Amino acid sequence: MELLRLAVAARRVGVHPGTLRLWANEGRVAVVWVGRERRFSSEALDALTGCPDTAGRREALYVRVSGSSGQGSSLAAQEAELRATASGVVVAVFKDRASGLRESRPGLDRLVKRAAKGEFTHVRVTHGDRLARFGAGWLIQVLAHHRVTVEVLHSKGAAGGMEELLDDFMSLVATFAGRMYGMRSREARRRLLDEAGGRMKQPVLGAGAGAGAGAGPGAGAGAGAGAGAGVAGEVRG
Repeated sequence: MELLRLAVAARRVGVHPGTLRLWANEGRVAVVWVGRERRFSSEALDALTGCPDTAGRREALYVRVSGSSGQGSSLAAQEAELRATASGVVVAVFKDRASGLRESRPGLDRLVKRAAKGEFTHVRVTHGDRLARFGAGWLIQVLAHHRVTVEVLHSKGAAGGMEELLDDFMSLVATFAGRMYGMRSREARRRLLDEAGGRMKQPVLGAGAGAGAGAGPGAGAGAGAGAGAGVAGEVRG
């Protein structure tokens, strides 16, 4: 009996390693543990590929570019390559012109919703980064829970060239810059409000000082008038 590692076994049945791991956890395929590593027998894999769950393939294709101008040919090239290598019926094609860093994309959102309805059994992409730059494993697990298998045509390397990587990088920088600017703006507004509130609570010192100063000269004038009257009386006497 031949025992295969997870990556090799996943390649043999044409699924992502995360999908095969999930199937093993659900008991859909037998696992042989060798130490702390799970292995898959060739017999178990043959039984898996012959089961009704993988028969009658209905495929959905997902293609994506970063959104830069002049990449329409890349979308068409991805779709053509996936159609040429399809082993089932292609029932839907989902397209996006958006960064792989964006979690919400119109085409991807429609794909997940229709996967939940059971409209197809497989989702195929040319490269793993077409699904997402980061966190594609979670998306694969979500689709696997809907009995949808994700297949990556080219398991190594990334599809996007330097231009697309730069687009994604600039998108990431713009996102963080926007958040930092928003934080700075909120902090500035809060600081101004705090300062204004502090000024409103301070006593008005100028009015009291002015009143005291004004009373002083008046009192002095009265005292002077009294002294003058006394002197005049003495002279007349």
